[in-house]
Amino acid sequence: MMAERIDDSFAKAVEMIFSSHRRVIITGIGKSANIATKIVSTLNSTGTPAQFMHAADAIHGDLGMVQPGDVVICISKSGNTPEIRTLVPLIKDFGNALIAIVGNTDSYLASEADVVLDTTVSHEAEPNNLAPTSSTTAQLVMGDALAVALIHCRDFKAHDFARYHPGGALGKKLYVKVDDLYRQNERPAVTPDASVRDTVLEMTGKRLGCTVVVDKNDQNKVLGIICDGDLRRMMKQYSNIDHLKAGEIMTACPKCIKPQEYAIDALNIMRYNAITQLVVVDDRGAYIGVLHLHDILREGIL
Repeated sequence: MMAERIDDSFAKAVEMIFSSHRRVIITGIGKSANIATKIVSTLNSTGTPAQFMHAADAIHGDLGMVQPGDVVICISKSGNTPEIRTLVPLIKDFGNALIAIVGNTDSYLASEADVVLDTTVSHEAEPNNLAPTSSTTAQLVMGDALAVALIHCRDFKAHDFARYHPGGALGKKLYVKVDDLYRQNERPAVTPDASVRDTVLEMTGKRLGCTVVVDKNDQNKVLGIICDGDLRRMMKQYSNIDHLKAGEIMTACPKCIKPQEYAIDALNIMRYNAITQLVVVDDRGAYIGVLHLHDILREGIL
């Protein structure tokens, strides 16, 4: 049903907000005010500056937050509450564009608004048809639809989203990079002719559960990697390991990642390949460090 309300009026509302280059002031009273605060949060987090103004407080001084060029969205089920009837003429006198998200298209609010977004419902979800349930859901859907349309208008990308969400697991997924994590680790390395004993000591000393095997003549050239699993497979395959060298037990062509890549991408590579370490290399492919799954877990990205 709500999909049918995405019409020319909706397109006009989106264009009005997008072209204003100012804030969106969203107002309402009662349950509609609660919906308004949520829509404000969604708009702010997706690149459209917005501010909540309670309709009752607006007519007692908060109307001063409305500035020239701001677009005002008024949310109301009935469109006829006393606070709305008092507030709307003041907004019109200021010369601000007024968008109504209203559940009664024959209401005072609908008749005065520049654009009407219809959120009429036939019946509330609760049996007495009194408590706002279906109507507030419709309001919320309309507000989210506006936000999504504006995201497309602004070509709002994931890196833009990260700017407004630097905290928590969500933000970290969007901005924490490999370079932020691997530098705290040591750089384990052995050459292909290293003994099993020296290999195990290198792995133990650097405490990453692995060591990279590098070229003897070029310590930055990655040849392979030896992890705990390689040692277990070696023990199972050979009864005598004294003669073995690192080059014989390593896994060649290990999975690598560059420091400018996002940590969440590193995590996805680890998951897909069922591994817990990635070799970090620079743009030339030179070995510069190791990223461990625990580094990502400590950062709280999962």
